This record gives sequence, structure tokens and C-alpha cells, in this order.
Amino acid sequence: MAFLSLSACSDMQMGAQSAKTTATGSAGGATSQNANVGLQHCPAPLGTVSIVEDTSAPWYGLLTGQYQLGSTVPVLKLLVQQSNCFVIVDRGRALDAAMQERALNSSGELRKTSKMHKGQMVAADYTISPSITFSNNNAGGGAAGLLAFVPVVGGALAGVAGTMKTQEASTLLTLVDNRSSVQLAAAEGSAKNVDYGMLAGLAAFGGGAAGGAAGGAYTNTAQGKVIVAAFTDSLNNLIGSVKQYKAQSVKGGLGNGGNLQVN
Repeated sequence: MAFLSLSACSDMQMGAQSAKTTATGSAGGATSQNANVGLQHCPAPLGTVSIVEDTSAPWYGLLTGQYQLGSTVPVLKLLVQQSNCFVIVDRGRALDAAMQERALNSSGELRKTSKMHKGQMVAADYTISPSITFSNNNAGGGAAGLLAFVPVVGGALAGVAGTMKTQEASTLLTLVDNRSSVQLAAAEGSAKNVDYGMLAGLAAFGGGAAGGAAGGAYTNTAQGKVIVAAFTDSLNNLIGSVKQYKAQSVKGGLGNGGNLQVN
């Protein structure tokens, strides 16, 4: 009862460090505030990019369904804009809202001064596609094993037993040119988190059961934080690749038959 009383008197902490992931701060145009100092940065954007998840992939269904985590897109949008390597163009719900406004304008419902015209939207030069390769909720010991495709909500029984629990995640980002559909770069990333003892296990279990809005659960569950860290690592590796980018060349041109001969 005393514990409950203390909890009720606790002050709300805005910006609490314990609730943060590796995606910190904010972004506005080419500037950012309180961004992760470990995030790679570009002096100027390389083009426009949309971020598109394969919502039909097995890892996505398990991620958002069974494990109650939201889309990875909002977190990736923040990281990409903070890096200043690409300008984000939305191809999700914000685009739906924009098209609704344009439909209202076409029907004559908007004011004549609304400045809604054809030819205003910006093309996405590239597409970044995220995926989760694997996650392990207890790589360092205990009874849990490897589950492919998706992070596992903490092993509560292992935590209650007082064991050490290690969460690991591996992610992948691919960058595709939208005009040619040629893949320009791909980068993996990984992260690990270690929880000790019963209290850590209970905390992980409680966070995983909560679920939340698109990205919100990533800040209060152990597996969510590991995923964000792995994607941050993936993005750093992707940026490193594009900074040293050299186009692949095929004799005779791309898509013109190739150079592997068939007898």
C-alpha cells in the first residue's frame, strides 16, 4: 500500500531519459535539436525520399499484431530528417489528407485564396524500405530462444526467476531509385539490451503488454528500444554507403540482356 501511495505522489517527468530511445530530439527542415550525437549527418540532402513498409510481410504482422508495436515509419522519418541526407516526402496518411484537401478544392468547397493547384507536389526520388531480420529476447541465457522476423516481448518468467535477459535485434534498410527501380544501397543494423533480475523482467513485460500509438510503444518497451537502436545503426551504415556511392555499370547498359551467356 505504501508503494502505491508513493507512486500516486510521483511527479510527471517530461523528457525523462529512461523513456528515450536512440531517436531523440526533433527536426525542422535542415535543422535539428537534441538529436542523437551518434547519428550520421550529411552537409546537404541527396534527394527526396519516401519511407514505405511492406505491411504484408510476416515480421510486420507479428510486430503490430501479436506484440503491439506500431509502425517503424515515424521513428525513421525523424532519424532521416535529422541526418539531413534526404528530404522526406510523405506517402502515407498525410498524403491521404492532402489528396482530400485537393478533392475539396476541385469540388469548389475551398476558398479561392487556398492556393491549391495542380503540379505542386514533390516527387520522391528514392524509397527507403525497412525490415526486421530477427530479434532474440534472451540471447544471453535462460529458457528463451530465437524467434525470427520480430522482437519478442520480454520473457516475464525468466525475469521473475531473476535471470539475466538479453534482447537483440537485427534490421535492414534498402534504398531504391524510384525512376529506374534500381537498388542503390542496403545496410544492416543491430542492437542489444541487457536486463538484470526480476524487476527488469517485470518492467519489460509491463511495457510490452501496454501497446500504443504508432511509435509510442517503442519508448516504453525493452524490445521497442532495441528495434529503434538497430534501425539507427542501419541508417548510419546506409549513410556511410551513400556518402561513398559509386554507380554500378553493366557493359551494354542496365536491363539490356546482361553479360552472362547461355549456351
